[in-house]
Amino acid sequence: MTGLPTSRYVSLTTFRRTGEAVPTPVWAAPDGDALLVWTRADSGKVKRLRHTSRVTVAPCDMRGRFEGPAVDGVAEFPEPSEWPRARAALARRYGWQWWITYGTSRIAARITHRGRERQTMIRITPAA
Repeated sequence: MTGLPTSRYVSLTTFRRTGEAVPTPVWAAPDGDALLVWTRADSGKVKRLRHTSRVTVAPCDMRGRFEGPAVDGVAEFPEPSEWPRARAALARRYGWQWWITYGTSRIAARITHRGRERQTMIRITPAA
């Protein structure tokens, strides 16, 4: 089995109900044999993952141009109690860029969503 890519950016491909692939470049931090992705809870990729957990991930550049082969994976939404560990993995991976992005997200949530969480975590593991 091929492991998941560990490049700075990965192309996370989710699938519409029609089977059409929708690739999106994302930050992903390795966590054992899994990848962790932090994203908006109302994003298209989250909506697509709610009906199918099938994904592919491939190394890419920041614009989503593939830099290697895609690997089949399975996505899940970890419980919020697991998020601090996942955020720490992202912080180790992206440093100050993560803290600026995360901090901005928290401020926006307090202003526009009155404390409701508007982000979610995705854990991707290799398909069996």
